[in-house]
Amino acid sequence: MKISGFTFIRNGQKLDYPIVEAIKSILPICDEMIVAVGNSEDDTLGLIRGINSPKIKIIETIWDDSLRANGKVLAVETDKAFTAIAEDSDWAFYIQGDEVIHEKYLPVIKAAMEQYLNKPEVEGLLLKYLHFYGSYAYIGDTPNWYRREIRVVRNDKKICSYRDAQGFRTTDNQKLNVKLIDAYVYHYGWVSSPEQQKIKMIGKARYWDSDEEIQKFKVQIQDFDYSKIESLTHFEGTHPTVMLPRIEQESWLFDFDIQQKRLSTKNRFKMWFEKLTGRRIGEYRNYRLI
Repeated sequence: MKISGFTFIRNGQKLDYPIVEAIKSILPICDEMIVAVGNSEDDTLGLIRGINSPKIKIIETIWDDSLRANGKVLAVETDKAFTAIAEDSDWAFYIQGDEVIHEKYLPVIKAAMEQYLNKPEVEGLLLKYLHFYGSYAYIGDTPNWYRREIRVVRNDKKICSYRDAQGFRTTDNQKLNVKLIDAYVYHYGWVSSPEQQKIKMIGKARYWDSDEEIQKFKVQIQDFDYSKIESLTHFEGTHPTVMLPRIEQESWLFDFDIQQKRLSTKNRFKMWFEKLTGRRIGEYRNYRLI
């Protein structure tokens, strides 16, 4: 069984993405790692080269900044990396620049790949999510956070990235048949200093919004404050080992009273129902569980 990892990145340093940690987190079970490095305003290319692994294959790309609607350019760049993986690979393991896999889940993920290797009806593997917010000590606990997404797909070029690269579908727009596995993606996209988070949000907005909308957005987030979130809970586990040096450098203070709930009646009911049944009302599912 051969496994290819793949990802894309642009302005990884400027926007403070844990892209090196993301790549290193899945590298142990990958036979190769394709990294599509876009034209950047910083030394993202040097950052990726600095990982210095023979498994890494870098492809340099130019982003089409006109593809702003719904973050389409992100899917285009994902597909560039996916297309570049080795033809003889069986599985493709996707990771985004702000996602990291804990090393304890690598055996679980690899075992699932082996289990379903000769079952072509399984087109992908669905992973669970933890969304960190404000600091490395808190995670989101409301229905606003997506709880699952496809991160492993077969090496089948009939599969492509969907919309803003959150998930995958077939080229004729069919949802993939997937198996849910007991492994988590640690999403750190909302963890950096408040000042850096503003820079990141503006940087990401350029892939969705017009120049005029971006200017309005810059004004709106001047008072960005992590504490305005409606609800969080404490993270009780351990972080991936590759993240520990970054966590030790945390230089801002964020403290949140987890008893403070500013939930709408709708979200209160949704959370109660999910806790009771394990099902999430109105959940967006870009996949078919089999």
